[in-house]
Amino acid sequence: MRNPITVPGAPKIPGLTFRRFRGEADYPHMAALIAACKVADNVERSTTVEDIARTYRYLENCDPATDMLFAEIDGQLIAYGRIFWHDLAEGIRLYHIIGFLHPDWRHKGLATAMWKFAERRGREIAAEHPPGRPKYFQCEPFDSEKDMVALLEKQGYEPVRYEIYMTRDLSKPFPETPLPEGLEVRPVVAADLWPIYHATNEAFRDHWGIRDMSEEEYREWMEAPTFQPALWKVAWDGDQMASVVHNFVDEKENEEYGRKRGYTEGIATRRPWRKRGLARALLIQSMRMFKEMGMTETALSTDAQNLSGSLRLYEGVGYKKVKQQTIYRKRLE
Repeated sequence: MRNPITVPGAPKIPGLTFRRFRGEADYPHMAALIAACKVADNVERSTTVEDIARTYRYLENCDPATDMLFAEIDGQLIAYGRIFWHDLAEGIRLYHIIGFLHPDWRHKGLATAMWKFAERRGREIAAEHPPGRPKYFQCEPFDSEKDMVALLEKQGYEPVRYEIYMTRDLSKPFPETPLPEGLEVRPVVAADLWPIYHATNEAFRDHWGIRDMSEEEYREWMEAPTFQPALWKVAWDGDQMASVVHNFVDEKENEEYGRKRGYTEGIATRRPWRKRGLARALLIQSMRMFKEMGMTETALSTDAQNLSGSLRLYEGVGYKKVKQQTIYRKRLE
């Protein structure tokens, strides 16, 4: 056995061992575990080995060799977790914990032991960071992930914010919403990509819990199948990006769940162009485009307490809530 790990408080299950990350050889087993968990937790996702490989090529603020833990029963992967950190624009540092535990091995004390192990690692990382910045653990389960929610509440995490997921039936009529005068929508070309990236970061800085997307994250996204600039709706005021909707179609997800959905995500309007109906106009253009492509619905997510009134905007153009994600935090002492 290579590099066995001792996890305090772990249940005494025959054949249970812990280990570190083994690189690309782990990706297929991780993907299979994620697939088993999503069914049990009623979470819609289509995570492939390629998706995992791309994520790990661009990891930031995480060393898989020290910041991941794997659990096996007789050599078969049944759980893994990872911790990473980043800073928010509002001045706090977050230590994110993510984890997956096969449904057949839940409610045996394993999740609690692995979670506490991850928190200890988080405190070790935080001890090497400069003081003076508020620090929190964070996790964002969907409400359908009942086991994760119960674990977080038992470990002292509290809900601090809610993300609403919404869909829009494209068979319903669209309200007429013209583009504000003086602006134009034109196809995105390669030279536009980085200006749009910088302008989008700027537009999101007023939002709660936001940080700039790093250039590494953007490059990762550029390699993803869902990076589809040809579908974006971007409003320009001369050479200045005023607003954008980063539309995409997730073909794998549509095939798996037997639907025809387009996503109207990444909706951002820069300050000088707000309160003019611009995001609404681009949303309507996006929905019309997706209907012409043969899609039957669109979807998006939004911060339920967004001060810009995004929830009212989306409800006003026909989106309806379908599920919720809760953001939990605990102060890192």
